[in-house]
Amino acid sequence: MAKIVGGINVTHVPYIGRAIAGNLQQDAYWKPFFDGFPPVHDWLDKVKPDVAVVVYNDHGLNFFLDKMPTFSIGAAPQYNNADEGWGIPTVAPFKGDQDLSWHLIDRLIEAEFDLTTCQEMLVDHAFTLPLELLWPKRNAALRTIPICQNTVQFPLPSAKRCLAFGRAIGKAIESWDSDARVVVLGTGGLSHQLEGKRAGFINKKFDLEFMDKLVTDPDWVTQYSNEDLVELTGTQGIELLNWLTCRGALGDKVKTVHTNYHIPISNTAAGLMAMETLG
Repeated sequence: MAKIVGGINVTHVPYIGRAIAGNLQQDAYWKPFFDGFPPVHDWLDKVKPDVAVVVYNDHGLNFFLDKMPTFSIGAAPQYNNADEGWGIPTVAPFKGDQDLSWHLIDRLIEAEFDLTTCQEMLVDHAFTLPLELLWPKRNAALRTIPICQNTVQFPLPSAKRCLAFGRAIGKAIESWDSDARVVVLGTGGLSHQLEGKRAGFINKKFDLEFMDKLVTDPDWVTQYSNEDLVELTGTQGIELLNWLTCRGALGDKVKTVHTNYHIPISNTAAGLMAMETLG
């Protein structure tokens, strides 16, 4: 059966793409952020995942406000990157894994999660930038599966629902008849708001507590409604639901490999945490 080696949660701020394109990793503004990644690169070199399942939110590339599925999953042989308007240089396509995609689709529907199945799917910065950050030399052999959650337009899935979705993803991966090693990514956040009277809002205290509780007690987050989470983290901070789904897939016990928290990057609290599965 397939093995989940761990999970990584990481921001997907579009401006990061401009920094990578401009080789600004050692620039004073960017260095504290990029310096967080080498320990995670070392860990990935050790655990050698074959597949990355990426939980993220689409930014109008596949789905817009007139059609917004709660959960969707890619089942394509490859995923092409498109620039959805941020001026980020596009990158080469990412290889898919249709066998695992269809296995996940079947098992998740059996678990009573209603999915939008995408046999063609474009990917935006929320998918591509984390992969560029984690594999800066581009692992051409890595296969990927995009799982998209609605964190854009209410009604959103609750924290409880996202955690349950993640747990179902984890069980489905582990039931896949393969010797593949799988890493799960959750992308977005942490606290940030890009518009309105609270533009620039960051809640460091809650972000750090959330990161701690993800490791020790992920159910802690489910005490909060989505309205609570928007109040605590900003309108775009609700992307932390992607982190929660990732954590749910990792099972009951994990150990922290590495964390980094830096503010701000483009008015966003930029978090990074790698977790290894136990048991």
